Amino acid sequence: MATDPYQVLGVSKNASQEEIQQAYRKLAKKHHPDLNPGNKKAEELFKDIGTAYDILGDPEKRARFDRGEIDASGAEQTQRHYYREYADAGPEGGAAGYASNRGFADMGDAEDIFAEFFRRGGGGRSTMRMRGGDVTYRLEVDFLDAVNGAVRQLQLPDSSEIKVTIPPGTRDGQILRLRGKGQPGINEGPPGDALIEVSVAPHRVFTRKGDDIYADLAISLTEAVLGGKVQAPTPTGWVTLTIPKWSNSGRILRLKGKGVARADGSRGDEFVTLRIMLPEQPDPELEKFVASWNGRNTRPKQSAES
Repeated sequence: MATDPYQVLGVSKNASQEEIQQAYRKLAKKHHPDLNPGNKKAEELFKDIGTAYDILGDPEKRARFDRGEIDASGAEQTQRHYYREYADAGPEGGAAGYASNRGFADMGDAEDIFAEFFRRGGGGRSTMRMRGGDVTYRLEVDFLDAVNGAVRQLQLPDSSEIKVTIPPGTRDGQILRLRGKGQPGINEGPPGDALIEVSVAPHRVFTRKGDDIYADLAISLTEAVLGGKVQAPTPTGWVTLTIPKWSNSGRILRLKGKGVARADGSRGDEFVTLRIMLPEQPDPELEKFVASWNGRNTRPKQSAES
């Protein structure tokens, strides 16, 4: 269950954007996985902190969260509507015939209200305006389109199409709201909205955790022992990665700012796990060297828990 972002960052609802940013930086540094290796609790807190800042760090998203239009994960909230919202305004700005100072006493006039709504003939016409219903669609997008943002066309059942803007950093299962693209209103009432549930396709190289990207990278035995520079994939293209000398399989290197795009323009990080790969074809010279190597009996130390 998503946690209130104000509580996660430890700020009040009246906090300024600068205070929110300061709180985020302090907590993100404290709970960053690099500074807490193997600490699952810190890793989860780091994710929650990133999600909270994704909401509160963006003034528009923060305002929508405060109004209850999105939840703490950024997903759209289903809005409740009541007949008073759609009633025509009376002479003094109130709902025509529906406002009174009698509390619940005016509920006794329900028969008259519905009789007026359904009345036809005799020159009479209902004056109740009602908003159209919302319509839900499902849209599958590529992993990189969700990470970096994109514009896609969604084909509707009637063969028409609508343009859907995928914001950078969109999450799997997130719901995008297209205002006015739902069912038409009644008696000139406003149309409903289209709710687009985004399904993010998996990627063959990358996986995502919060705003960070994870990937494996194959390196040669020579690169592992002697170090060097190699090309590593990121969501925005290939970059040069420096491999330190004596890098074992499983070593994780960080590419700062090469993760998921955020609403404030920043990005998460990418974490690259090194995997040592031997040559596909047997190498007699390598076999001969390893067989005669004076460190052949040296084995890595293992803990009692291994």
